[in-house]
Amino acid sequence: MTGRPVLATRNAHKLRELERMGVPAEPLPDGVELPPETGDSFAANALIKARAAAAATGRPALADDSGIGAEALGWAPGIRSARYAGEGATDEANLEKLRAQAPAGSRLRYTCALAWVDDNTEHVFTAHCHGVLGPERRGERGFGYDPVFHPDEHPERTMAELGDGEKDAISHRGRAARALAAWLSAG
Repeated sequence: MTGRPVLATRNAHKLRELERMGVPAEPLPDGVELPPETGDSFAANALIKARAAAAATGRPALADDSGIGAEALGWAPGIRSARYAGEGATDEANLEKLRAQAPAGSRLRYTCALAWVDDNTEHVFTAHCHGVLGPERRGERGFGYDPVFHPDEHPERTMAELGDGEKDAISHRGRAARALAAWLSAG
């Protein structure tokens, strides 16, 4: 497999974030269907998507599977973060369900598994960002659960209030992307 890697997602936010973090990738071509995320972990789901994208395009592929967990909920929603409020749920519906089920001040953990698949290599980089659930939504940046996630590194602000550079330096996806970039440059 040769060429710039393809990112196995239709999520434009993830593509922009990874590019900003120095992991350039092409968007998933139209017509490429990804299989259902049937894995029991973030790493398993990332590999399912990366393998499918690599097979469909003949190019190296990256796939991200990420989500949030609340300690008060036994680290749920976890791998169900994008579907927490049901299949096809919006970011808003998922966020409101988390706020309804976990009390403010609950410990939160973002997790990102970033998978790389090419002809003869499969590797997964997993990283976390820890914080607490804020009592109210704040900020206009970010997406998903960011308006209620107060990271440990900036407890006075939510992820949605941080600038891109601040967020990338501490986020689960930023940490996984830096690990991938270091691995690629060492190879």
